[in-house]
Amino acid sequence: MKNLSILTLAAILLAIPAGAQPEKQPGKLDIDLKKPGAAIQPTLYGIFFEDINYAADGGLYAELVKNHSFEFPVDPLQGWKAFGKVEVRDDGPFERNPHYVRLSDPGHPHKWTGLDNEGFFGIGVKARETYDFSVWARVPSGGSSTIRIEIANPASMDEVHFICQGTITVKGSEWKRYELKLKPEQTLDKAVLRIFLWGEDRTTVDLEHVSLFPADTWKGRPGGLRKDLAQALADLHPGVFRFPGGCIVEGTDLATRYNWKNSVGPVENRPLNENRWEYTFPHRFYPDYFQSYGLGFYEFFQLSEDIGSEPLPILSCGLACQFQNDSTMPDAHCPVDELEPFIQDALDLIEFANGPVDSKWGSVRAEMGHPAPFNMKFIGIGNEQWDTLYPERLEPFIKAIRAAYPEIRIVGSSGPNSEGEQFDYLWPEMRRLGADLVDEHFYRPYKWFLSQGDRYDNYPRKGPKVFAGEYACHAKGMKWNHFYASLLEAAFMTGIERNADVVHMATYAPLFAHVEGWQWRPDLIWYDNLHSFRTASWHVQQLYGQYRGSNTLKLTMDGVNVTGAEGQQGLFASAVLDGGKVYVKVVNTSDYDQEICLNFNGLKKNESMKAVGGVRLSSPNLYVDNSLEDPERIIPEAFEFKGAGKSLEAKVPACSFSIFILER
Repeated sequence: MKNLSILTLAAILLAIPAGAQPEKQPGKLDIDLKKPGAAIQPTLYGIFFEDINYAADGGLYAELVKNHSFEFPVDPLQGWKAFGKVEVRDDGPFERNPHYVRLSDPGHPHKWTGLDNEGFFGIGVKARETYDFSVWARVPSGGSSTIRIEIANPASMDEVHFICQGTITVKGSEWKRYELKLKPEQTLDKAVLRIFLWGEDRTTVDLEHVSLFPADTWKGRPGGLRKDLAQALADLHPGVFRFPGGCIVEGTDLATRYNWKNSVGPVENRPLNENRWEYTFPHRFYPDYFQSYGLGFYEFFQLSEDIGSEPLPILSCGLACQFQNDSTMPDAHCPVDELEPFIQDALDLIEFANGPVDSKWGSVRAEMGHPAPFNMKFIGIGNEQWDTLYPERLEPFIKAIRAAYPEIRIVGSSGPNSEGEQFDYLWPEMRRLGADLVDEHFYRPYKWFLSQGDRYDNYPRKGPKVFAGEYACHAKGMKWNHFYASLLEAAFMTGIERNADVVHMATYAPLFAHVEGWQWRPDLIWYDNLHSFRTASWHVQQLYGQYRGSNTLKLTMDGVNVTGAEGQQGLFASAVLDGGKVYVKVVNTSDYDQEICLNFNGLKKNESMKAVGGVRLSSPNLYVDNSLEDPERIIPEAFEFKGAGKSLEAKVPACSFSIFILER
């Protein structure tokens, strides 16, 4: 972690409820077993993917080659180093990716023609594992030509740079796909892919869509997902998966919004898209941050199915990012009377996900390898839009989707803020339009999370349900992952759980970040080219998902909900029923240990509750997190919790998140 100044530490400590431990009896938490409360939706705890921080290319999408189709707009060879005689041409075999390279004899027997690819902050490979190289190629004059492919270490002190190599003979003037398996002899986190025009005659050859994947991908799918990152999602057991993002759905302009139709079909013909985050932060600027669409909507739906979550795709409502296109730029957005193509995109997506194989878009899904429908139930229209511009565009979407697919549940938005003028305006509008869920976003500091334990206690019980679609604790002056921020997220989530009749979905954000390519933090999962780690916030999310339960149970202290309110000594709590088990979650945000008494009401005369164990997340240092060097510094630990009776006493250490497990 960073070094903190004395003043910064003082400010942090002032944010924590402090003081000597009060002299008082154990806090009594009354848990009512007489009547289970609201059903907890399977979608309550989920994940949200946005292509920020190199989350797709360079992250979850396991492709190791940057700019694999030579389509980066300013420089088609960005990410490549060319040597010898290399020409970029634009009449290739793929309509939406027309560029390719021509490698020709450099004109001297001791000169060489070829390319190096730098990958994403280097190419990470592991010793003795297999990597699948592929390329579309031809010999324009006919006949044959040879290329040599290497995974190399240019910084090596060995006699040779390459750590593995092989050759491919390209034959004929027609474009064909060629494959080669490579097995490095060393582990490297910053290798390069090197291609030589090879052989004695060095006949001119054309190359298009150069690709390198680990063979060991998620589910073993060729051209698939990075295994450790996908597994980190699966281990959360998420109930809902929101994709492909928030702001990238809008785009810096409409021309560069995320277009789902460009993200399906053969990967070689998915066009490059500008990433909205490429230009956002000049203080953390990445001029090579594009979207290859190799990770597209088909792969998102497939991943949702793999990890058992409901897919929740988000589509543009015809508004470009309003943060980047203010009221002085009215032409940035699609006029309401010209929305038909955007609305049709939404209808076509539902057909792609759910339609029969003989429908236009259902057949595309089937051709990609999934004839069965994905059974999509939710769709989101728009992201963080606000003002009258949003409801007037959302309304025709809702009418069209309701008419064609009345079973689909529609997610609207309350804008980019957790409260305030736009929030207060948009919620009534979502009710008026009949949205099924309303997406709330809040990246907020310590004090906000400490004050919001009762946020949903007084929400209307009828009407649209809440989707807490993007949230994370952002400490002022230290917006990096650390345990105390995760603890306050856990405290806030007791209120989400207690109000499961109002909140049907919740997803932390952002999901992924490359340690050398981040623009936003904190994030749930961090990684470099070979390794990854799960943050304390990841463990908070995982614990809530693992101990989700089926129904809420009423839990109070002195007759009121336990929300960290005045007099509750920094405690937040909730309880759920799971068959014959009860899970009681208690977050102690104070800086002292506390004794509590779990008092169970509604038991029969001879009945009692049996304590069977507990699990706790804590850290002796509040301002550190896990890291690549120490990925398990902060992980949940089981603790002994035993006994039986109608009341059981327990201890909750200072600044800890505890789950008490009991059986009836």
